[in-house]
Amino acid sequence: MLITKKSDVIPSDITSKENFENRRTLIKATGASIVTASGIFTGMLNRTANAASSKQKISNFVKTKYGVDEKLTPYDDVTSYNNYYEFGTSKTDPSIESRLFEPSPWSISIEGAVKKNKQIGIEDFFRLAPLEERIYRMRCVEGWSMVIPWLGLPLSKLIQWAEPTANAKFVEFISLSDDRMMPGQRIPVLDWPYVEGLRMDEAMNPLTIMALGMYGEVLPNQNGAPLRLVVPWKYGFKGAKAIVKIRFTETMPKTSWVKAGPNEYGFYANVNPTVDHPRWTQSSERRIGGGLFTPRIKTQMFNGYTEQVGQLYTGLDLSKNF
Repeated sequence: MLITKKSDVIPSDITSKENFENRRTLIKATGASIVTASGIFTGMLNRTANAASSKQKISNFVKTKYGVDEKLTPYDDVTSYNNYYEFGTSKTDPSIESRLFEPSPWSISIEGAVKKNKQIGIEDFFRLAPLEERIYRMRCVEGWSMVIPWLGLPLSKLIQWAEPTANAKFVEFISLSDDRMMPGQRIPVLDWPYVEGLRMDEAMNPLTIMALGMYGEVLPNQNGAPLRLVVPWKYGFKGAKAIVKIRFTETMPKTSWVKAGPNEYGFYANVNPTVDHPRWTQSSERRIGGGLFTPRIKTQMFNGYTEQVGQLYTGLDLSKNF
């Protein structure tokens, strides 16, 4: 098992965005001139370029007041600095190794404690309810944070459509298992496929969304395309990506990180600055995108969403149920 804490250094911390973009363009141009000499690699290069540049605008969504006063993390940082072990354990791996990932066609299986098992295509999510833009603060357990404008559907809308029975106490999210498209799964860093879960009242909370896009566009591969969970008052590892199955259960799901490190990663994963990770403090964080010497800021309880979610945990010892 490999559980490591990676460096927080990202390209925008070192160089300006303009210089970084120029450098990236130069590398692409140089690479193109080299592989053109070999017909064997030309097709591979084209497929990679097409996958990497397949930005698609989402035109129909409702702007909300969530986080409108927040300063957004630059798009380049959000898409180049990721924890997504299915594509590798380095934070730069996902943006590179996910380029040939194919998020279409895609369907999600709804099963477990529901009136009837169902399948829903990714295109059908746009018909359940209007997508909403919500700007959320996101906090990683490693001590860094971002502010991202997600485009998503309230999970409660999907749950209503799924028609869970009275036995449904938890919702389990299961990600794709395909080591052909996800090379990180060839290494047993975690017990694949990736599994996460929420208590039913957490899943029904208005803040919880199923994201299909961000920054006005469909989700990039490295950020969880085509569908991911976003729970802004919890640490980032709760956000299951590339979801293919949603299961309603009566018992608490055995989630991936709890199985991998139960003394470090709890089921609830609520942002709680008073409970340290065994290897580092959780009392402060560094906001990505402000440069290498950006001062750390104080971490807020529930990531600043106490008013919206604090009542969910009345009477629950959050130092034991971390």
